[in-house]
Amino acid sequence: MEPRKRVLSGIQPTGHIHYGNYFGAVKNWVKLQEDYDCVYCVVDYHAMTMPYNPKKLVENTWDLIFNLLAVGVRPEYLCIQSLIPEHTELCWIMNCFTSYGLLTRMTQFKDKSSQSQEANGEGFVSAGLFDYPVLQAADILIYRADFVPIGKDQEQHLELTRNIAQRFNNQVGKEYFVLPAPLYTEALKVRSTADPERKMSKSLGPKHHINVFEEESRLRKQVRSAVTDTGDTPAGEMSPGVENLFLLLKASGKAEAHDSLMEDYKAGSLQYVSLKEAVADALAEQSNGFRARKAELMANKKEIKEQIRASTVEIRKLAQETVRDVKELTGLLNVRF
Repeated sequence: MEPRKRVLSGIQPTGHIHYGNYFGAVKNWVKLQEDYDCVYCVVDYHAMTMPYNPKKLVENTWDLIFNLLAVGVRPEYLCIQSLIPEHTELCWIMNCFTSYGLLTRMTQFKDKSSQSQEANGEGFVSAGLFDYPVLQAADILIYRADFVPIGKDQEQHLELTRNIAQRFNNQVGKEYFVLPAPLYTEALKVRSTADPERKMSKSLGPKHHINVFEEESRLRKQVRSAVTDTGDTPAGEMSPGVENLFLLLKASGKAEAHDSLMEDYKAGSLQYVSLKEAVADALAEQSNGFRARKAELMANKKEIKEQIRASTVEIRKLAQETVRDVKELTGLLNVRF
């Protein structure tokens, strides 16, 4: 029997998971566990590249861990980046195989550097923000990942990873690193219910995202107040707000309700209140289940934390093996663990 292919994905510790995160990425993580050997890394080093609150970082990291477990991610696939120092060690080595010119062309650096300057209020942009694509490459390469689940907006970062891996292979004279391939899983672009012209986002404020652990009363209120039609939609086209509600309904697994209401829409008889009620029912059903599961986990907080530390130790063994090999290939002194 052939060994399963490995998938690597990382997520920054912002704590909360909203339905944009869940339907856009995390739900796919849960599905991928069935067919792949997965490594899901909470990348707390990456959270340091933009202005952040140090006191909240540990809290957010553990909060995210419990949230991921509550929505179905398996503990044996989870690890915490800063507990695996080989990530940063490999990042330095990979820096020496990375073209400065390639990093200057990374589009996300241009976008995030302006955000960093605004947030700091003093024009400060960290070198870490410039260099984090190399750390991201190290995160992938250290586990010899075959696939990385990405959206179209992340293609440039994966291409940089492949470029670094190929340059390393060429210079050391061995096809050591697998060139990771994109895994284009279905990543739904959920919009804000308050402003469907923008994506669902925590940074826009509480009206612009729905927490997957939201209390049912508030969740229903938020869906009831969802913007449906602003009057700017061309005749014959579905408005972004209505389209977003249909997307949420379908993504929640309510295909029958979705198709029935879609027939009403096509017939011109759709009542928005009925659509909103169906969406609220679907999301509330999921959120109630997620909250119940999280309550069980939180009741055993110490045990769960030890479980994640243990899984991190096991996953770290893969990273240690890669760094040992890389040191030997690059002529660095190497101590066997």
